Amino acid sequence: MALGNKGFAGLVIGGGEGAPETRRPPRTGFLGARENRLAELSSGAMMTRVHEAVDPDTCRIWQGHNRDYEALNEQACSDLIDSLRAQGRQEVPAIVRRVTGDPKIRFEVICGARRHWSVSWLRRHHFPDFKFIVEPRELTDEEAFCLADLENRSRKDLSDYERATDYARAVERYYDGSQQRMAERLQVTKSWLSRYLELAKLPPEVLACFGSPHVIGITHAASLAPRLSHPRDRAQLMEAAAELAAEQMARKERGGTPLAPAQVVSRLLAAKPDPLAKAPPAEKIVDEEGRVILTARWDSRSGLLVAIPKTRLKDAAIVGMALDRYLSGLGATDDKRTEDVRTPKPRPGKRVQKAGGPR
Repeated sequence: MALGNKGFAGLVIGGGEGAPETRRPPRTGFLGARENRLAELSSGAMMTRVHEAVDPDTCRIWQGHNRDYEALNEQACSDLIDSLRAQGRQEVPAIVRRVTGDPKIRFEVICGARRHWSVSWLRRHHFPDFKFIVEPRELTDEEAFCLADLENRSRKDLSDYERATDYARAVERYYDGSQQRMAERLQVTKSWLSRYLELAKLPPEVLACFGSPHVIGITHAASLAPRLSHPRDRAQLMEAAAELAAEQMARKERGGTPLAPAQVVSRLLAAKPDPLAKAPPAEKIVDEEGRVILTARWDSRSGLLVAIPKTRLKDAAIVGMALDRYLSGLGATDDKRTEDVRTPKPRPGKRVQKAGGPR
């Protein structure tokens, strides 16, 4: 029997030590849930957070937030608006910091700009009592940046451009310009971070070629970066960008569809640099005796290349004068550029000798 012999004997004689203890039924409902929660909190298996339901007008977006709040609209937030309306409440709280010194603003939003925008929209459209649920935290700016990045890194509704501009601000504000330190803090590779920083460096003229900066991906920036890093290639690409931006504006004014990002990149890369544009000829600069002081050559990839013979390294003053004269004459005519670097003027035949055209 389940009670055993001693238990059975106890029942027969009406009690005693062998009588089984009456088992109480388990707690259910509110009391059971309360006991379970208290046990989890005491064991450290659960952490409690304080949430507050507030008016979104008492919150502002943190200036370091990684989302472009001004770009949000009903279409961009339609999925979240529908979810909030169906649930009748906001399920996931926004992370905020308390604000002091401003009687109208209580919090600034660290994570949850779309939630803030959507709740604000619902309050203006037939749901005036809808509350914005927030979770206040105490965070430094750098901690707030890391938290926002961690929450939004996997979100598809955050554009590459928004991430790129956020990283570009953060690397200067929090990491003294060190990409290595920032990559270690975010636990990403330096090359991964560099691709976003390249996107953030695209000049405004290039950004204007796209229908919106938010459609530009890191792969587009990676394709354009090599051409933008060299002076002559960059000049030609910027000319093409100006024409393309005007074309995109005309399309927009006519109500047409802008060119896709891949088409824009293809058009910009198709712009070929002029090999003779602004490329001064290579030159040997000599002294009165015809001895070479230095050789200067303009390279389309590396820029200005200067070679100084070992025998002239001791003539620092003369070499410096020759280099100054060459640099000041880059935009001048050949006659001005070929004057000798010493005074009085050299004898005939001892002026700067051409070493060939540009390569």
